[in-house]
Amino acid sequence: MDLDTIREIHVARGRADLAGLGAGTAVLAGGTWLYSEPQPGLERLVDITTLGWAPITIDDAGLEIAATCTLAELAGADYPARYTAAPLFGQACGALVASHKILRTATVGGNVCLALPAGAVLAALTALGGAALLWGPDGDQWIPLSHLVLGPGETTVAPGEVLRAVRIPESNMRSRTAFRKVALSPLGRSGAVVMGRLDATGVCTLTVSAATTRPVVLEFARLPDARELAAIFAEIHPGLWYDDPHGAPRWRRHVSTLLAVEVVAELSGGRA
Repeated sequence: MDLDTIREIHVARGRADLAGLGAGTAVLAGGTWLYSEPQPGLERLVDITTLGWAPITIDDAGLEIAATCTLAELAGADYPARYTAAPLFGQACGALVASHKILRTATVGGNVCLALPAGAVLAALTALGGAALLWGPDGDQWIPLSHLVLGPGETTVAPGEVLRAVRIPESNMRSRTAFRKVALSPLGRSGAVVMGRLDATGVCTLTVSAATTRPVVLEFARLPDARELAAIFAEIHPGLWYDDPHGAPRWRRHVSTLLAVEVVAELSGGRA
């Protein structure tokens, strides 16, 4: 879609070029959402794809994913064999209703900052305990992704701040993971997605998304049983269950509970 209100596209070459972000200006990366609908409040775009950030960086501390990393690069990177959690990236990208063209263009930063309930890549990064590095005019800050998203399309990213990268600790990338998704139609938008992570200490983390207005992270000292899961999911605040044409809240809570039971069964070594 043509954005006929845009008067300037500024190509960023360094961090100094990110100054002046705010009302009327948007960050341009993949642009798959930005160009999908009218943006009447925008007059200026700042293209960050020219900053030359490496899509994937692996060091002793863990994995760092640049905001400009495309979804195809995230899913298709050559990860070390010790990164047993890496398949979660491909599963998350597969949960999106997206063509190969979109996957080669859309970025990790866009999926995170849009904060859409069906943002499966955001959910996967949250499930793996990712933290976001925000560049701001007053300095840098790291924020856990579980605290970044407040609701549909709403984050703690302040005007003038730019998501630089997401970092996942080494120990989390070595975890065992499991993934489940359900939708009302075979190729429909996700109605519920549940991801599980079991670390070396036996701590189990479940992340619920698509069914909820933001990723909901549940942590257990050990693998929970079906009765515990049913009780905990029943206690999730009713306002957190998302309501749109892709699923009613009661249905989403029910299927999320069932998916969580399957995820835990897989993490325990069995197959649901």
